[in-house]
Amino acid sequence: MQNQQWLMILLFLLLYSVQSAAQGPPITADKPIMLGAGSWIIKSLTEIRKTSTGTFVKAPLMIHYLPTSNSLVAVHLPLVSYNFQDGGSGQALGDVELLAKYQFYQKDGMGKTFRVVAKTLQTLPTGKALGVDGISTGDYHGYFGVVAGYESIKYGISNELGFNVSPSSDLDELRYKLGFGLPLLPSIYPVKQINLYFEYQNSWFTSMNEYMLLYAQGIQYARGQVTVEAAIQFPLVQTISELEKRTFSVFLGTRYVF
Repeated sequence: MQNQQWLMILLFLLLYSVQSAAQGPPITADKPIMLGAGSWIIKSLTEIRKTSTGTFVKAPLMIHYLPTSNSLVAVHLPLVSYNFQDGGSGQALGDVELLAKYQFYQKDGMGKTFRVVAKTLQTLPTGKALGVDGISTGDYHGYFGVVAGYESIKYGISNELGFNVSPSSDLDELRYKLGFGLPLLPSIYPVKQINLYFEYQNSWFTSMNEYMLLYAQGIQYARGQVTVEAAIQFPLVQTISELEKRTFSVFLGTRYVF
């Protein structure tokens, strides 16, 4: 566990040492780049997760709005499907999420920009108590973090560091995400781009002293106002309970900006 904690610290240092970022929004990670004031984004990112206890699907409707060019508010309404190996299965409303972001730093250059935002994600206990983290727990979670990224027309990186508080469960989590992006086509307007993404998630569950490192490989196609994307995520390290271990996740997403 001590080595894994050092790994998280070293990855965090990349926030200050890497000078690059990606075109297009990451798939499983986040980015600080925002659209213009008054913009709406309708999106979904369905996760199909296979674990040691069963298969779970989370299909959220995400509605994002930018009151200003440096702020964003959103609501995520998830439909959850669950199929436990012991026979329990069904569909239900998952844990509703409320998202807010505020960009407090921006430095632009020729064909590049560096930005930092504060972020909070409030997860309401509207779902069934399935005990599946990130899908449906039936517990309140309050996440507070900072997202930083440097984006150019060639390639890029996004970083996110935050802490998730769950007063009614033992899922308090120190979380660090690191995402690299690689555009495959020249930058043009209107947008027509194919992006490859290489994304990592470090989760240290502080109450249980457990650790998980996930890696996601994704591809994204953006044209005009529409984006479609897909990724597969699998664990690299899991020092967690056997009942909570993941096998893999598949992500399928779309988004429309207007």
